[in-house]
Amino acid sequence: MLKKLSLSLSLLLVVIFFSSGCAVNRATATLDPTADLVDIDSIYVTKLALDKRGVNLLIVDKLKSMGYTVSTGDDTPSSVDVVVTYKDKWMWDITMYMIELTVTIRDSKTNFPLASGNSYHTSLTRKSPEEMVSEVIDNIFKQGDRDGKE
Repeated sequence: MLKKLSLSLSLLLVVIFFSSGCAVNRATATLDPTADLVDIDSIYVTKLALDKRGVNLLIVDKLKSMGYTVSTGDDTPSSVDVVVTYKDKWMWDITMYMIELTVTIRDSKTNFPLASGNSYHTSLTRKSPEEMVSEVIDNIFKQGDRDGKE
């Protein structure tokens, strides 16, 4: 009887272990109530000094595909509408993958955060860096699309 109970308890623990939070998939975006993303024409993406994977270039490509004039580098030019900053986090699980990406759109004159987006995917729901960038940027601009325009 004790052996059967012990086996049942062990089986239950194995089921709980494998069905618990191993797969996390979260994508969010927030927009300052006073921000208006509709009037943005030119964007500058600040390259993180430690970025060796070219995440800034993925952000540039995504924004260019949406019709914006975009540049990137280390020094912000004075003639852009907004500045984009980002933070990427990578994890190892058999291969390196991006687990989290946060993108912030800031006013170029005041550095005030107008909008931000975040994508977080653990190993079982992982996406490519291009997909993570696309998810974050799309969610930010959906928040900024208050009048149904894109």
